[in-house]
Amino acid sequence: MFKKVLVANRGEIAVRVIRTLKEMGIKSVAIYSSADADSLHVKLADEAISVGGPKSKDSYLNMKNILSAALLTGAEAIHPGYGFLSENELFVEMAEAVGLKWIGPSPKVIELMGNKANARESMRAAGVPVIPGSEGFIRDASEAKAVADRVGYPLLLKAAAGGGGKGMRFVYSADELADKFDDAQREAKAAFGDEHMYVEKVMENVRHIEMQVMRDRFGNVLYFPERNCSLQRNNQKVMEESPALGVTQEMRDNLGEIATKAVNALQYENTGTLEFLQDHDGNFYFMEMNTRIQVEHPVTEMVTGVDLIRMQIEVAAGEPLSVSQADIALKGHALEVRLNAEQPAKNFAPSAGTIDFAFLPTGGPGIRIDSAIYAGDKIQPFYDSMIGKLLVHANNRADAVTKMDRILDELVVHGVSTNAEFQKALLHDPTVARGMFDTRYLEKEFLPRWQASLPKAD
Repeated sequence: MFKKVLVANRGEIAVRVIRTLKEMGIKSVAIYSSADADSLHVKLADEAISVGGPKSKDSYLNMKNILSAALLTGAEAIHPGYGFLSENELFVEMAEAVGLKWIGPSPKVIELMGNKANARESMRAAGVPVIPGSEGFIRDASEAKAVADRVGYPLLLKAAAGGGGKGMRFVYSADELADKFDDAQREAKAAFGDEHMYVEKVMENVRHIEMQVMRDRFGNVLYFPERNCSLQRNNQKVMEESPALGVTQEMRDNLGEIATKAVNALQYENTGTLEFLQDHDGNFYFMEMNTRIQVEHPVTEMVTGVDLIRMQIEVAAGEPLSVSQADIALKGHALEVRLNAEQPAKNFAPSAGTIDFAFLPTGGPGIRIDSAIYAGDKIQPFYDSMIGKLLVHANNRADAVTKMDRILDELVVHGVSTNAEFQKALLHDPTVARGMFDTRYLEKEFLPRWQASLPKAD
């Protein structure tokens, strides 16, 4: 087992990893930007080292500085968390070249799955159902039109190297295809340095269902109960839950078999998440694979009792999985709400500043709050606006919703604005309360109603 691990991240996920390392008796090294010197992850780690200025490119994306920090402190491995360099195959190659172990899959697999078009083709070759669309890359609008003639409109143009909604355009007719293709390709080139595109049929009235997997170097595979991540804004998840209503045990096992087939074909090692669209007939279609721990991994931990971060570290250290598929039992229902420092009434503008007071209502069974905030903490304008995750677990979904409603009532954060009231309104929405939403519901139906209900400015 490792003696010391560097955590190449910040905020709640860095705190999450550091806490598990402490429980495992492993020394932790935190990295921080000059803006984060007083952050909680810095205070909790055994050692901490500055890696640059406040902007991400100067610190949390500064590969050379992070690797230097690992070598200077004698770390044996790097846990990347999510975001930043967690899916950067070049960084993994550099880390391995200087003798550091990466707590995640190989750079080859990260590169393959990071290119959405190549990932799609590799999954198709492995027998995994994929969304109808192009086979491989498309170079121009005429090739996109050929796909449209085959699968029909509407279409979704997607950047092969994409993520976070960049390089994506919905196309509803042939008249707008050429202009939107050019726009998406330019955006992809600017955002990712890669202008390769692919096309998928827009599947309407679908849910975003994902399944987390874990595979060790010996070929043992675990799949975990699915998560429903259909409540989204700007292709960013807002609320997640497990299990997904309407997914039977038979469907879950079938999806698990698909996921197992996929990771075995890749010779995958460590954890990953396969994301699917589920149509109204219950069919699942592969969308993409994230080759890292997910923001919403605690949802799975709450319904299974498994510590996924610990399992990641054990697998990376060369240990076989300590449990079998038969040990992964689904118990109850878990719900996660993302707490962001933002102003929903002002088009979700980020809110930076100093937290004067914070009360995080962690009391009672089945409640978990993953956060790194405290009174006096500075919420910086340089990073993602998420400042915490509120999680509940109960015997059933209705009880979980009631419990989440209660902790949103009790939550207090002063000094910055948050989306807590927006999340509470979303939770109270009848369609959300019944669990009958699809991936377009929040933006197309709930959000316009919510915005119309806001007090008019004088």
